[in-house]
Amino acid sequence: MTTGFKIAILDDYADVATDLADWSGLDVTVFHDTIGGADLVQRLAPFDCLCVMRERTPLSADLIAALPHLRLIVTTGPRNASIDLAAAQARGITVCGTESRKTTTSELATLMMLALNRRLMPEVASLTAGGWQAGLGRDVAGLTLGLIGLGNIGAQMAVIGRALGMSVSAWSQNLTDDRCDALGVARARSLPDLMATSDVVSIHLVLSERTRHLVNGDALIHAKEGQVLINTSRGPIVDTAALLAALRRGRPAMAGLDVFDNEPLPANDPLRDADLIEQGRLLLTPHLGYTTHATSTVFYQQTVAAVRAYLAGAPIRVLV
Repeated sequence: MTTGFKIAILDDYADVATDLADWSGLDVTVFHDTIGGADLVQRLAPFDCLCVMRERTPLSADLIAALPHLRLIVTTGPRNASIDLAAAQARGITVCGTESRKTTTSELATLMMLALNRRLMPEVASLTAGGWQAGLGRDVAGLTLGLIGLGNIGAQMAVIGRALGMSVSAWSQNLTDDRCDALGVARARSLPDLMATSDVVSIHLVLSERTRHLVNGDALIHAKEGQVLINTSRGPIVDTAALLAALRRGRPAMAGLDVFDNEPLPANDPLRDADLIEQGRLLLTPHLGYTTHATSTVFYQQTVAAVRAYLAGAPIRVLV
């Protein structure tokens, strides 16, 4: 075993890191929960290397400064906005990332869209309770899919939507006619216009100060009757309080959320609204957008490779 170089694997919720990659010969400790504050500093202080899973545990400047032995950070994925790269660079800490698969989030967004429109969860609950059919689902063929964001994942959603017989439109702050024309997507004039004309709205944006609470009360008031809203991007893009109020008013009619302001979602979070969930109008999933076997295999195998390369003095995918 490599001694004198202690490695922490953070936030391995599914307990798969050591199954999917070969960590033999390395001094590794795996943590399965997310904590913060002084407890986190105490936990991480002994380690030379932190292997982080996306943005589950943010590495702020204050946290980095409090870890005296830290020399290497490996993040899954090619970027991680929750790592203070400048602080790491100032300390001479190497930060590197892995590759990522590109199709997992669009698959989940499609699954949520179909599950909500076809009333999958309340029908399963009815059958489980001894009943039978309890209502009617809605075909997605012939509906309009509105995409907030038309980057890589948004473009995948456009292809999937058309394959399902949907019309597709899109809007974002920097969206151009050329981009829409290249993907065969109609360009909405504004966010209110997209909300007013879309039967399903799916969000595919990067979180920034400009997109934080972009989908707020002013946007939600324009939701089309019967609309399904899906967020698999980042929780703070949607104003949660405004969404809950809008759902209770009936527009949008349903929402599917895979991402949240605070993760893991606290047990007392207002989003755990039993009435909305039991009615099949609110579908919550625990940030499953990228948590597949194939993606996790890429993440952890390349994380191990980066650690071994660093120890050997070989080239690695450096972010700083």
